[in-house]
Amino acid sequence: MRFCGLDLATHPGRVMTPRPASEALVSAALEHLDGRPAVVADVGTGSGAVAIGIAAGAPEACVWATDTSPEAVALARENVRRHGLADRVHVLVGDLLDPMPGSVDLVVANLPYLPAGEPDPDLAAEHAAALYAPGDGLGPYRSLLDAAGAQLSTSGAGTGR
Repeated sequence: MRFCGLDLATHPGRVMTPRPASEALVSAALEHLDGRPAVVADVGTGSGAVAIGIAAGAPEACVWATDTSPEAVALARENVRRHGLADRVHVLVGDLLDPMPGSVDLVVANLPYLPAGEPDPDLAAEHAAALYAPGDGLGPYRSLLDAAGAQLSTSGAGTGR
């Protein structure tokens, strides 16, 4: 599939298929970075689309991508290799910012956001764990906000879907 002008491998039903909203997330991140060197965390990377889009558009950025799914991490690593970005995009298995080796300047996230008890029939072909979270669905974002306080550099920022 094409995402931000890049060809990416996807696995519908196993990871979330990147959407136009995720391209908008990449655009917002690139605007924030404005060509400056930075360490970026892409949390919930799935296929790696957002991390790769940011790295391709910001050659001075080092991107760390995390996901709790080993299958998603394997796919993201494959996409990173496909685009020759393994020197600047590092994909790790882990929850939120836990795998990060240090502070970051920007956090982007594409986490589950829908209430688990309210399945959307239009999204039935997508990987449920990438879409649905317990309660109101926003728990993963609340956890990320709590974790980000300790990881963000003094000039850091965060943005979500």
